Amino acid sequence: MSRLGTLSLLPASTALADTAPAETVEEKNHFVVGPYLQNIAANEVTIMWLTHKNSFSWVEYGAGTYTSKREFGYTNGLIEANNRINKITLSNLKPGTPHKYRIVSTEVLGYKGSKVEFGETITSPMYEFKTPADNEEEFKMVIFNDIHDRPQIIPQLLYRHGYTGNKRDYDFVVFNGDCFDHVSDERQMVDHLIKPTVDIFATELPFILIQGNHECRGSFSRHIPAYYAYPEGKYYYAFTRGPVRFVILDSGEDKTDNSVEYGGLSAFDRYRETQKKWLEKEIESSEFKKAAFRVVLIHISPYHSGDWHGPMHCQEVFGPLLNKGRIDLQISGHTHRYKTHDPDASHNYPIVIGGGPLEGNRTLIKLHATTKELNLKMIRDDGEVVGKYTLPRKGQSLTENVPSSSKK
Repeated sequence: MSRLGTLSLLPASTALADTAPAETVEEKNHFVVGPYLQNIAANEVTIMWLTHKNSFSWVEYGAGTYTSKREFGYTNGLIEANNRINKITLSNLKPGTPHKYRIVSTEVLGYKGSKVEFGETITSPMYEFKTPADNEEEFKMVIFNDIHDRPQIIPQLLYRHGYTGNKRDYDFVVFNGDCFDHVSDERQMVDHLIKPTVDIFATELPFILIQGNHECRGSFSRHIPAYYAYPEGKYYYAFTRGPVRFVILDSGEDKTDNSVEYGGLSAFDRYRETQKKWLEKEIESSEFKKAAFRVVLIHISPYHSGDWHGPMHCQEVFGPLLNKGRIDLQISGHTHRYKTHDPDASHNYPIVIGGGPLEGNRTLIKLHATTKELNLKMIRDDGEVVGKYTLPRKGQSLTENVPSSSKK
């Protein structure tokens, strides 16, 4: 078992008695956080949660109102157990259908030879998610960026701008990098990102965490992938949702690999070159070419992000391929200066860069996709629309294909 399986949250500090140390009361097993949804598709979803103690865990679920099915994870023939971080994928689901589910965990007390000793079983309330339709024609999403360890931004922006009336105005959420200043432990990961999402939407709707340069920093940064469901365990990948092909790229660090700050433990140039080879294949794939729209999500934009090494190397390795692929839109962060950038001589697609973490500069980017057009609004925390695009599907008349934009 990897060391990740034994990580635990530190208990809150308690005052010591004046005369003698207080007795330690062992905390019972409980759900630390979750469940939270990842990677939802027409016929599958991944459900994640954390337990306080090592456990054997599973999901009970079913379409409609019944939970007659049960799923667990397994690797090389062994059912996953004696772990705290649970990542269970439900497959062969019915598209466009509500599903009920709950999570269950039984503490693993230990082993005597081949015999496993189990403890108490804990069960969550019942939750519900709905799979997208097979040929989904429309969806809505919202995008955060550069929260920098200010989790209050999530409810503030979602409750102010993520609803139409009493209805959520999004089907999934993207965190486009720099959710943390640097990542030092599990508690920070839970309290500053996962728990706020669970409290608002993540038991019913999925979210994506894209690596920013600040996720590359800190003693816990290499453990981040265990807490999210990344396809093939990679931060760069592509997926199709409705009429949109999303391409997720990892811009890596903005500094050089030999920067003294990282102790010689960075290889982002090589990493970006590896992504370039993958991107060459992606833009030639049938999934990419047949999509009505192609949207790139990357934390540091290769353009309009200054002349630091990271952005310039992104421009070198990704820029020509994104132009060749004729993507429709790129959405980024990093600069903490919200702005829209129309196509120009260097990039033949519009670029939207979100704001920073300080009040008055925070933005929520809302994207509404249909088979005919993409509608994007970038909304500042006070409600003012500071960026806007309407992008018709390519192949329509030239006059219809001119983007409308407002800049700030």
